[in-house]
Amino acid sequence: MTRVIALTAAAFLVLSQPISSPISDASDAGLGRAPGPPAAQQGAESTESAAAALLEERFIARENQFLKNVRSYSPRIETYIQNFRPDPELGSVPTDDHYFLGRMDFHRGVAVRSFLPQPSLARRILGDLADPITRFYSMHYQQQPFAYAILMDTRRFDRQHYQFEFVRREFLGDIRCMVFDVTPRRHAGGGLFRGRIWVEDQDENIVRFNGTYTSGRTLSSGIHFDSWRENVQPGLWLPVYVYSEEVDLAYGVKRTLRFKSETRLWGYDLARGNRQQELTRMLVDAPAPVRDSSDPAPDPSPVSRAREWENQAEVNVLERLEKAGLVAPAGDEVDKVLETVVNNLVLSNHLDALPPVHCRVLLTAPLESIFVGNTIMISRGLIDVLPDESSLAMILSHELGHIVLGHNLTPKNNQYAFHDRLLVPDEELLHHLDLRPTEQEETAADAKAIQILKSSPYKDKLSKAGLFLRAMAMTVPRTPELFGAHLGTRLAQGNQVRRMADLMASAPELQPTRVEQVSALPLGARIKVDSWNDRIRLVRSKPVTLLSAREKMPFEVTPLFPHLTRFSGKVENVREENLNQ
Repeated sequence: MTRVIALTAAAFLVLSQPISSPISDASDAGLGRAPGPPAAQQGAESTESAAAALLEERFIARENQFLKNVRSYSPRIETYIQNFRPDPELGSVPTDDHYFLGRMDFHRGVAVRSFLPQPSLARRILGDLADPITRFYSMHYQQQPFAYAILMDTRRFDRQHYQFEFVRREFLGDIRCMVFDVTPRRHAGGGLFRGRIWVEDQDENIVRFNGTYTSGRTLSSGIHFDSWRENVQPGLWLPVYVYSEEVDLAYGVKRTLRFKSETRLWGYDLARGNRQQELTRMLVDAPAPVRDSSDPAPDPSPVSRAREWENQAEVNVLERLEKAGLVAPAGDEVDKVLETVVNNLVLSNHLDALPPVHCRVLLTAPLESIFVGNTIMISRGLIDVLPDESSLAMILSHELGHIVLGHNLTPKNNQYAFHDRLLVPDEELLHHLDLRPTEQEETAADAKAIQILKSSPYKDKLSKAGLFLRAMAMTVPRTPELFGAHLGTRLAQGNQVRRMADLMASAPELQPTRVEQVSALPLGARIKVDSWNDRIRLVRSKPVTLLSAREKMPFEVTPLFPHLTRFSGKVENVREENLNQ
């Protein structure tokens, strides 16, 4: 162990010198340095080269071990893409969007199992035959090319195929890294990575890589990406984010593509089987358990039994969605913020007889909210873009309106009290669940929500909520996938707002170029997801003064720069082969 540490330190000292240090004395002489004795200089260069080669071999070995270990995981993967056009005042404006959701399957290379309904092969062929011109000139996105960007090279990452050049040392968050430029060697083949890597200095894990793939068989050739990993457990770094952006990517016949995309991964520990572990957990009862004998515990009434049946359906749905990695575990931070707003609405409207209303967060980007039983679910993407508390209250009041009106007490929802109805593969779950309210119920919930808001602490701030709806109406024709809904109904469709539209009447005129008017936030503005256990927290970032309308970016994809830290929390069931030995 001592010898390995000494070698690592030696390599690190070598790399702290200027890049030109291993070069011959001709460059040194030009800088006014006195050339040393040829033999001594050759010996120093040999030592430096050996140390650099040792370090390269260490992070190459670490990366190849990572590729073996990652096969044991099947995280959820989501890719959201926005095509855009340049705008002289706003910088860029979305023109179209695309969305993918599924789980990674590393057993067959880089494969994605979609959670969303896919058109049949016959339908795709018939569509292509019906409109061959549109097919030829249009760009059809697939998720797999973006999924490739979470792994740098799946089978040829070695010194025979790549050459490495040390650039500098640099901190990524709290993590000190060594930065290398990576280029494929001549005649090494196509589809290789070309760009820059960041290697953390403790165990030589690659924690970030930025670049593209050379032309070849790789589906991602030509797409530039910035791929990040996080330390999710001791010694274990796993992919979490990928950001891509192109301003002139050629395709078709003299056509260029402009897009921004984000790929997120989470749910690495979904297969941990915590419930199975409860079977082997030691439970110790008190020697003489104390039981309350004052209440004879009478049989439940018919009303109590009906409520228990409804609660069982609610619990079953939430547990199944959480097991599939689509809903975050119940937590203290974000859930409590949401429930505080709900309680403000309940108390100010004297709805004390209402059963406790809870809140949970869908981990997906499309903007949606839905209720199941007495629980309100709101998507991560929707929380991200809401600009203030009154806008959040508007969204929650609509779902609260459903609960107040008893729309949660329907046979359609109660069918999930039978456990067999949810015994479906994760890939079929979203298609299988039927939680959408009817149009009549949505209209009634809107009216009830308006009534609730007018008696709430937010009654004087509803113009801000209306401004958010105005921004949504302007954006939805260009980004229909962002306003899609997996479980509930759409907030907006076409150029029409379908929820709480009456609030727009009191809203000020939307002025996209006015810096002071913030109608909606960019994606990723509020919620941070722990990709290991799916727990969420609020983003802790300092307020930034906007300098121009270009920095407002409502509903837009933005670059991802996570603040990297070393894991310091509770160790959770990491497979032994994934730990540093």
